[in-house]
Amino acid sequence: MTPHTPRSRALGMHLILVLVTCLLASQVLLAHEAVPSAAVPPTESATPWGGDYFPNTLLTDQDGQQVHFFDDLIKNKVVVINFIFTSCSDSCPLETARLRQVQKLLGDRVGKDIFFYSISIDPLSDTPEVLKAYAQRFKVGPGWKFLTGEFAEVTDLRKKLGLFIEGVDNGRSKDHNLSLIVGNQETGRWMKASPFENPWILADQLANTLQNWKQPSVEGSYANAPEIRPPSNGEELFRTRCASCHSLGPQDGQGIGMRSIGPDLIGVTRQRDPAWLSRWIREPDRMLAEKDPVAVELFERFEKIPMPNLRLDEKSAQSIIDFLKEETDRQQTLAAQTQ
Repeated sequence: MTPHTPRSRALGMHLILVLVTCLLASQVLLAHEAVPSAAVPPTESATPWGGDYFPNTLLTDQDGQQVHFFDDLIKNKVVVINFIFTSCSDSCPLETARLRQVQKLLGDRVGKDIFFYSISIDPLSDTPEVLKAYAQRFKVGPGWKFLTGEFAEVTDLRKKLGLFIEGVDNGRSKDHNLSLIVGNQETGRWMKASPFENPWILADQLANTLQNWKQPSVEGSYANAPEIRPPSNGEELFRTRCASCHSLGPQDGQGIGMRSIGPDLIGVTRQRDPAWLSRWIREPDRMLAEKDPVAVELFERFEKIPMPNLRLDEKSAQSIIDFLKEETDRQQTLAAQTQ
């Protein structure tokens, strides 16, 4: 067997290095062909929530105009969408009143770069004429459409928007998901919100967060900020359940939107029998059906918009009553001190 000389070993190592270098060069060449040039960056992928996801459902608005859900209502827009029916006696009036507050806060931006859509889940009853009368009772402004369509297609649309819950939604009692959905179709940012949400938070989401903060913020002084005190359970219930429709005296400080949809409640604990007031908070729909004279008078006086049944128990109702009494006493004491 011929022994390897130093020269032959060096030649062998040289050949191996050449082969490795060639292999590495070929890999770099393949990688270069697979990756786009740095001078031409890859285009961003389109949002997955486009026309291939959303159905282009045909709907009719309160003025009798036909529109398509994707092409005409949400494409490249910031929107808030909820589902209602006009004969609803619990959550729907509250949702509409709350969104009216949000519309008031947003001002003339609604209809320009923010759009509101309320879609009926009861198309047999909610004709365009019925929807128009409903919108007028709530004094909605421009940029807010009330819409109806075929029941099956509206149901499919609710499922696509994640606002249909099996076991909750049914055609008998018209129970339905109470969530709203807000989003920016162009950027693909969508989120659910509660109808009990603070109107300032909803307005901020629509005007700033979903608009990618295009509008300059208005600076204010913290010296002018109100003193913050922890709310009682009764006040929290009032702010989330009642304040969309009712004001609470001249010092309430939250006079926006539809606060006159119901009577001002300052002093109400001194004007109404406690048992009557507790039942009115808990089951106003039953009292109206029974033709309670005060209930009927309030219904007729305030645009025939029914007081919603929010399914509150006696303890919750009493917490609200206690807060109303405390606030009446507080405001009257302040008024006396300033005289």
